[in-house]
Amino acid sequence: MDFSAVNWLAVIIAAVVAWLFGAAWYMGLSKPWLKAAKLDPATMSKSALPFVISFIAELVMAFVMSLVIGAMTGGEPSLIAGLVFGFVLWLGFVATTLSVNHRYEGFGWDLTIIDCGHWLGVLLIIGAVIGWFGAAAA
Repeated sequence: MDFSAVNWLAVIIAAVVAWLFGAAWYMGLSKPWLKAAKLDPATMSKSALPFVISFIAELVMAFVMSLVIGAMTGGEPSLIAGLVFGFVLWLGFVATTLSVNHRYEGFGWDLTIIDCGHWLGVLLIIGAVIGWFGAAAA
């Protein structure tokens, strides 16, 4: 696999913007999310680890998205291609996985909607940034 077309600046920017989106999403929906996730803030541990893990995960997602978009567009990514692939990957993998997992874990659809909305935003942002920046300069 050829990684030379990966625009590393786009990958980093996409991950940062997606992470910031997630922070805003869950700050705005913190009360409904805590209720849906059946969590009590008083008993939750205070740790930066989940924030670090989510950023690393978004870096990986941005890297993989750049590979997918690059391969599927013949090395000529675009904003529209990024948005389309972000949506398709979300629908095919994230929405389906969370829907299944949340049913087995006994959570309601409210948690699924909140979490799926977050990941839809993340993948659209990552796809848009990767597509907008395009491939790495030769």
